[in-house]
Amino acid sequence: MRPSGTPQELEQRRLRAVRLLNEGFSPVEVARQIGVDRRSVRRWKAAARRGGTAAVAAKPASGRPRRLTGRDLTRLRRMLIQGAQAVGLPTDLWTCPRVAWLIQRRFDVRYHPAHVSRLLHGLGFSPQKPTRRAVERDEERIRAWIEQDWPRVKKTPRA
Repeated sequence: MRPSGTPQELEQRRLRAVRLLNEGFSPVEVARQIGVDRRSVRRWKAAARRGGTAAVAAKPASGRPRRLTGRDLTRLRRMLIQGAQAVGLPTDLWTCPRVAWLIQRRFDVRYHPAHVSRLLHGLGFSPQKPTRRAVERDEERIRAWIEQDWPRVKKTPRA
């Protein structure tokens, strides 16, 4: 199980352990002071002995490389801000399937629509739900009803 904390915090903990070991504390004492297992302290001690403090430094998280470059993400953000109609869609609503379609079309990279939300979140966008309204809705008649009929049928009149 991965310990909790940022990579920098974990690195500071390992460096502190190595300093305490260099000061003459035993691995068991260091483990008790830092709050880790003694085997971890011994592993850090061996790594520091082999490669110095660089051996216990934080390393970048590995993983699958991004399929869109930073430049591509900047272009995608610009397209999203321009709106969906600017790329030929009938309405200005961005949905995950629409964004996945746009990425496929413009960057030739396939994303499953279920994973596009994570990408959008990384770009600073949050999911929005469109307000559902009937196509037949008549805003003028609604406003007139609220102004004229609603005060009449309401239980207590306005002050």
